[in-house]
Amino acid sequence: MQRNKLWVPVVVSVAAVGAAAAGVAVARHRKDDLKEFAVQQLVEGPASNLTYAQLGANLERGWLALSARLERTADTPDARATVRHIIGIERWGQARLRVALGQAAFVRDEHHVYKPPKDASLQELRETMSQTRSGTVALARALQANPPEAGTSVEHNGLGPLTPKGWLRYLNGHADLESRRLRLH
Repeated sequence: MQRNKLWVPVVVSVAAVGAAAAGVAVARHRKDDLKEFAVQQLVEGPASNLTYAQLGANLERGWLALSARLERTADTPDARATVRHIIGIERWGQARLRVALGQAAFVRDEHHVYKPPKDASLQELRETMSQTRSGTVALARALQANPPEAGTSVEHNGLGPLTPKGWLRYLNGHADLESRRLRLH
């Protein structure tokens, strides 16, 4: 009798490991489907219900929270690297938004070339982020004044094509999420 009780945890453990392995295999083979689903649910779907003016207002509200977080951030190499990353992504996204506006040709590049210099102080990065976010809000206003044709999208290197509204939502969300990694003092 005691011997049979030992088999139950072993069988349950083997079944759980097998189910997890099957889940990983499905995720590996359906990675693109899962990514498209996540982009649709978290970026494109919510953005599609908003105007460019509303997305611009969301970026301004996002800046208020981000700015407050930056003011409370401890000046460390990790903090400066995180802020440089946020700025690089936002500037890179601005370049993609200019493509949607017909102001620039598409260039498949990376965000690294848009980052401020490594030796920039945290205060300089705060000021640069403020200017950068102002530029993103200005692009939202330009899109409101001159909306691109329906169906316009511009490639995101990792997420695939994003609409201009999707780009605006992505940039606001990216900055918010990344800035939560900052250590506050």
